[in-house]
Amino acid sequence: MNILFLTYQGDIAGSTNSISYLAKGLAEKGHNVYVGCRKESLLYGMLQDTKVNLIEMTFKSKLDFQNMKHIREVVKKYKIEIINAQSSKDRYNSIFAKIFYKLPVKIVHTRRQTPKSSGIFIQNWFYNTFTDLIVAVSDEVKEELVKNGIKKEKIEVIYNGTPSYKYNNIDSSEREKLIKKYNYTENDVILGSVSRKKEQDQIIKALALLPSEYKLILIGIHDKEFEEYRSIIDEFQLEDRIISLGMISGEETLNHYQIFDIDILASVMEGLSQSLLEAMYLGVPVVATRAAGNISLIRDKENGMFFENGDILGLVEAVKEIMKNDELRKKLIKNGQKTAKEDFSILKVVENYEKVFKNLIK
Repeated sequence: MNILFLTYQGDIAGSTNSISYLAKGLAEKGHNVYVGCRKESLLYGMLQDTKVNLIEMTFKSKLDFQNMKHIREVVKKYKIEIINAQSSKDRYNSIFAKIFYKLPVKIVHTRRQTPKSSGIFIQNWFYNTFTDLIVAVSDEVKEELVKNGIKKEKIEVIYNGTPSYKYNNIDSSEREKLIKKYNYTENDVILGSVSRKKEQDQIIKALALLPSEYKLILIGIHDKEFEEYRSIIDEFQLEDRIISLGMISGEETLNHYQIFDIDILASVMEGLSQSLLEAMYLGVPVVATRAAGNISLIRDKENGMFFENGDILGLVEAVKEIMKNDELRKKLIKNGQKTAKEDFSILKVVENYEKVFKNLIK
């Protein structure tokens, strides 16, 4: 198959990793895979020196005629059969390009979360009329889309996955180095959160209610965004207990999981979290809100734990229970690793997309 992935995003986010894994996986299976993205994006760099063909594209708006012409040229030159649009601007431009230039191509859109704009008439009309298929990354995302007016038969659920090869280069010696670097002791309990700015104030407030040996490392928040939490940090005098590392590399992030005792995701809107999958794969117990995709991933007190959004005391109790109950902790680690390695392997994701794409063009 000749497949074109499009995204105007492609920076530090779980979706960037998901697109990269999928594109590489399909290319490894012998398909001709092209990815149209911004040259300065993280995704472009991640896919260099792979079997994936990179195409530099700009996405200025949802109605970008230059982008539409470029899509037309790519479709015709490489005989593209499937366009998998990953975000809003590229979804609209790929649909407009197909309509204006009468392109013989199928349009698939991957929906990683339910956006605030969901339910708006024009968006639903575009989905129902011009998109051949929508891939939802969780059952909950599908349910929300249907609830907001998208035709059920237009939606296929394919979970995100995590590839085993990404964990091959983790350096076990980094654990001791990181503990020394941050002046931690073996008595400290390290809470970690790997995410863009997504309600981390809940974790910070929970930290204020935990004993002083509990520390917090935040990864993925821009320095300017972290400053928005400054008033809470100052109010509870948590300056010495929180480290925000900002945007660090994927390799550095994976090494940091080695010092996490618990990984926490406090977002209220989530597709299917790559950071939770990473933590589970690496044997770190996870605690998360009941946001959409988390429900597809976590079974409460079996392979992770839930807390209700806004329930700071509930988050505190979940953290304490994991640290005090050794039997529970071991169960969460064992089952979490099984979930990530078997149920959410990237091989399954690639196979599912391949099957869906083939059915569309047969």
